[in-house]
Amino acid sequence: MRYARGMAPLNLQSLLNVVRRVHHGMTLGVRVMARDGEGRLLLVRHTYIAGWHFPGGGVDLGETAEAAARRELREEANVEAEGALALAGLFFNPRVGGRDHVALFHAERLAIGPRPARNTEIVAADFFPLDALPDGVSPATARRIAEWRQGLPPADRW
Repeated sequence: MRYARGMAPLNLQSLLNVVRRVHHGMTLGVRVMARDGEGRLLLVRHTYIAGWHFPGGGVDLGETAEAAARRELREEANVEAEGALALAGLFFNPRVGGRDHVALFHAERLAIGPRPARNTEIVAADFFPLDALPDGVSPATARRIAEWRQGLPPADRW
């Protein structure tokens, strides 16, 4: 059997490991609960899903979850998180393929640029007072806000 230099020959166990990894692989997304200096929450509306959500998206190959969270804040809302992000929880998201997870971060020190114009992904991005959240906040976002406001432990599902 010929194989590339430095690679072991493929055997049944390594083939099973590859199949298992593909079949049981996990996807990871991030969301950021970001608050400005007045305590207002940053929410975004996407073009492809209903409701208001925390900024976020998928973690790219070779990217850390925190780096993805920072990138999504910049891309979706023109906001830079200053200092470390705090991991608030890791949630199972059964509605996305049955193996998706969402890492939620908190960010409270922000450098806020001008609100971005509507684009192919984001319809709107803005900060809202806790007592005046917009209509249509997504159920998962509403759950995370309620847990945070009431000091409750986070549920395990997004």
